[in-house]
Amino acid sequence: MFRHQIDTFGILMDYGYIDSVLLKASVIHDLLEDVPDFDRDLILAIDDEAAEVYKLVLEVTRRPIENKPDFLDRILRFGSDKARVLKSADRISNMISLGYVTDVEFVRRYTDETEALIYPIARLVDAGMLEELTELVTTRREYLALRFEI
Repeated sequence: MFRHQIDTFGILMDYGYIDSVLLKASVIHDLLEDVPDFDRDLILAIDDEAAEVYKLVLEVTRRPIENKPDFLDRILRFGSDKARVLKSADRISNMISLGYVTDVEFVRRYTDETEALIYPIARLVDAGMLEELTELVTTRREYLALRFEI
């Protein structure tokens, strides 16, 4: 889990994002989903930006009542630009990691989801991120095509 957050942080830095709230949220954004009974007050006690960081983390956290498409649609339609940038960077990180996944159906579903639901989010905030996501989807689909040809 932690390696992924560092990757997301690095992707944001690569794209020139130096906003401290965004960068802090990138490091802890999966805590609420991945750590059962995480004490949210720990986030609020970090520093004077903690409330903003926590708010951003909540924006990019899937709610128990949301399925994945509804969650991503919420970010697309109602998310702040910071939430959209963070979600785009997070997906770039996930798509890079997908290069090590051998479950063909998962790769297919994930690339389709990225194209249908993440491209529109990235399109709103960062053309470079959209371009990278497009390249990652293309290369993952090429992998699928080669996998079936062999």
